[in-house]
Amino acid sequence: MRRPPAQQHRTHTITVDGVKRTFHLYRPAALASPAALVVVLHGGFGTGLQAESSYGWDAEADTGHFLVAYPDGLDRAWAVGGGCCGAPGRTGVNDVAFLTQVVRTVSGEVPVDAARVYATGISNGGLMAYRLACDTTVFAAIGPDSATLLGSCPSPAPTSVIHVHGTADHTIPYAGGQGDGPARINGPAVTDVVAMWRDVDHCGPTTATTAAPVTTSVAACPDGRAVALVTGAAGLPVAPVRRLPRTPRTRPGRSATPSHRRSPPPGTDRCC
Repeated sequence: MRRPPAQQHRTHTITVDGVKRTFHLYRPAALASPAALVVVLHGGFGTGLQAESSYGWDAEADTGHFLVAYPDGLDRAWAVGGGCCGAPGRTGVNDVAFLTQVVRTVSGEVPVDAARVYATGISNGGLMAYRLACDTTVFAAIGPDSATLLGSCPSPAPTSVIHVHGTADHTIPYAGGQGDGPARINGPAVTDVVAMWRDVDHCGPTTATTAAPVTTSVAACPDGRAVALVTGAAGLPVAPVRRLPRTPRTRPGRSATPSHRRSPPPGTDRCC
């Protein structure tokens, strides 16, 4: 009897702009073909392996039969625009080129559904998810957690968004302005960023539901897209979004409702 395929974890090294970069790929034992791909972006001071161990995405992939890539930022940070963050931000590292090459590399190895490629991340990783949505047309949806939009974003393509943010966040303040983290993030209010994406996506009215302490506001948009904001007055668990609004454009697997995961180990993921 033929043995079913086992789960696979592989580390890849690719060269982008003359620099060797790494990412880690999780392939569940049961994989759809073509498969959806989720790119999970660690926060500042984090790593791809740390993100894999902290956020529960491998278990989601087992259930939803999709791929998960965990890239490593140079010096544990991402260049997201506006001079942020860390050494990559100061030196202008092209992380957009790296992350789009990650998608191309995975797609060359495994059949990937180009209409179901997603990015999610926390803090510096969430900032990077917004940069990807601004500068590429690769990602059908993004899930920034505890992030904002830095740098210019003049003509983004329509993209589904689910943004998770605690209103008590002092590192990347929900109301905008300068945060008190090491990177001194100074960005627009989260509500303004989300409103911008509703405009980009030509969304309809927003519907809000509350299951204390979490409030979820969702706007349906043309072509099966959606823009959602998940907030909590007392703050939310610090972790990237593991699921997206239930629409044809945003389903990585079988289930697609907002979900949160436990916080990462102290000191590993909140640089900004």
